[in-house]
Amino acid sequence: MTLALPFLESMVAAQTPLAKTAAKAPLRFTGIFVPHGMAPGYWVPDKPVLEAGNMPFIFKPLEPFREQTVVMSGLWCRASEPPPGVTGADHWVASSVLCGTKPKKTTGADIQDGTTIDQLIAQKIGQDTLVPSLQLAIEDPGANSSNCGEGYSCAYTNSISWASPTQPLPMELNPQIVFERLFGDGGSAEERAARREEDRSILDSVTKSLARFKQDLPSSDQQRLDEYTDDIREIERRLDLARKATGGVTTEGIVVPTGIPESFDEHVKLHFDLQVLGFKSDITRVSTVLYARDLTGRAYPASDVPSLSFHGGSHHAENPDRIAQYSKLNQYHVKCLAYYLDKLKNTKDGDGTLLDHTLVFYGTNMGDSNQHLHYDVPYVLAGGAGGQLKGGRHLPFPSKTVPHSNLLLSILSMYGIHQDTIGDSTGPLTGLV
Repeated sequence: MTLALPFLESMVAAQTPLAKTAAKAPLRFTGIFVPHGMAPGYWVPDKPVLEAGNMPFIFKPLEPFREQTVVMSGLWCRASEPPPGVTGADHWVASSVLCGTKPKKTTGADIQDGTTIDQLIAQKIGQDTLVPSLQLAIEDPGANSSNCGEGYSCAYTNSISWASPTQPLPMELNPQIVFERLFGDGGSAEERAARREEDRSILDSVTKSLARFKQDLPSSDQQRLDEYTDDIREIERRLDLARKATGGVTTEGIVVPTGIPESFDEHVKLHFDLQVLGFKSDITRVSTVLYARDLTGRAYPASDVPSLSFHGGSHHAENPDRIAQYSKLNQYHVKCLAYYLDKLKNTKDGDGTLLDHTLVFYGTNMGDSNQHLHYDVPYVLAGGAGGQLKGGRHLPFPSKTVPHSNLLLSILSMYGIHQDTIGDSTGPLTGLV
């Protein structure tokens, strides 16, 4: 068995500037989609600068990452609206968010949307890695939410990552399978299952080799390697607990296959931890995360509104108290994002941290979901993107004027992908880079 290693200082030749060596940290990308918009009045910053102590309520969990965060308001997700003369869309086209293309209305095999930016980025930076991209979900396509409707294929709802206009990629729900994609080359599926039953670690087969390898490393690299293997063992422990504890239906009626945490909180954190490990070991550089599926009735016990249904809460009827309740659910989702950013920020990577060398896209396809409005949609970019993104800013754009695809086009350019358009874009997003 082999084990991918994190970046170690001893990998860089002595007296060689890091930026000029092959060990220069690569760029990474994560795209996160959350349906149902955000509570109006609770997320738009009131100034062009994100001031300390003055973050909008929903984005308060991003305060520690304020200097590497850009909030954009006023963008228009036109791709989620039905074409002229065609009914339906709205809740059925999550796939449009990362490609900016209106999907073809069909329930048959003749689906068509657009290649998503994560896959364009993976084609550029992921081909030298073991896993060019990860596609992760926190809610099963067979769960208790409407699978598809209004004449649109379930494919547009089930995946936010498309390798081509006709090829949606499956979003992986089970963290155990993700772990094995990253580290599980030690034997057959049956052998891996037997190892789990015996409570053995995937690291057991390389323990002696690791010990010999560490002997000649400086103390800082020994510590970094110990932290890395400790992280792997901790994830294995949590996966084992999930495997033993799940395989039923949650109190919200969500079907939980065996091996998947019942708790959304634990599930999303496991996925994020696996992404950090994948980035840290350079097994993968690109990931997408589907927080929830449209129309989900899921509630979030770890939030400050433990009984509020996600979709039900999004239809607040313009009632101030209900909007305030919904904002707390939105803030909880951002807290989960902050967990991921904190992990990236505290992971050394080359001449900085993983957060310095990653761009995280976090967004939705609605503004005020109570009215199913697709303009004034919230989008956040976090991370340094290898020094290309200046944080601490709020970029306001005129309402119903700038398509969100302009943001997608600008993100592509950060990865050296220069093309004239993507989806319904009209040009790069002014003032972003």
